[in-house]
Amino acid sequence: MQSTLIMGRGRSGVAAALLVSASLCGAASISLNPSADAFVTTGPSANLVSSNYGGAGALGVSASGLANGEFQSYLKFDLSSVKSTFDADYGAGLWSIQSITLQLTTTTPNNGIFNANAAGNFSLSWTANGSWTEGSGTPAVPGTSGITFSTASSFRGPGDEALGTFSFGGGNTGANTYTLTLVSGLVNDARSGNVTSMDMLAADNAVSYLVDSRSFNTGSARPVLTITAIPEPGTMSLAVAGVGNLFGFGRILRRKN
Repeated sequence: MQSTLIMGRGRSGVAAALLVSASLCGAASISLNPSADAFVTTGPSANLVSSNYGGAGALGVSASGLANGEFQSYLKFDLSSVKSTFDADYGAGLWSIQSITLQLTTTTPNNGIFNANAAGNFSLSWTANGSWTEGSGTPAVPGTSGITFSTASSFRGPGDEALGTFSFGGGNTGANTYTLTLVSGLVNDARSGNVTSMDMLAADNAVSYLVDSRSFNTGSARPVLTITAIPEPGTMSLAVAGVGNLFGFGRILRRKN
């Protein structure tokens, strides 16, 4: 009776280890919407530099010199679930980031405040200072608190890291996914479960790109940050070794019976 009970435990252990090993050997992904976002603009004659648009249904980036002025956008993502989920999947800290992508959904400029969409290049950067606040202003009712064009530069600094320069092909529809450079600031935020901040700026004198924000009423069109992790090589080796040991233990028990 006792021997049979031990064998049952051994078999359960092997099955459990196989399941753990299978999960450790594969990549896992988490997708998140922003916890805060906002666009800021100069307006056509620097008349909107003190206005906040954190409650708008869109984010925009436009080159300076365009008819309705320069636009910049700022996003934050709460990465606390990234750390807790990957720690649970792979073991505390026993994982590394494989890739991070940002999906943006193009939208039609439907308010006179915006420039028409136009093809061009824009940049994304991780910002070391994420203390800006979203605010609640909209194009119809601009806000007086939260990030504005006149304050935005104070949240950028020498510690910021470039996530990449990307091309927008123009048009008013379609989702685009951008693979971000795995800079240390962004990776450390993911591994530590921090709130991470990034900005979106024009990288030429032609681009104008309007996308849906986290406040847009269709959830599937909101920005999506997707983080994919893989187990550390040592973790996989330990899991495989554990499975092998359990199989060996099971064979010994079977011989004894």
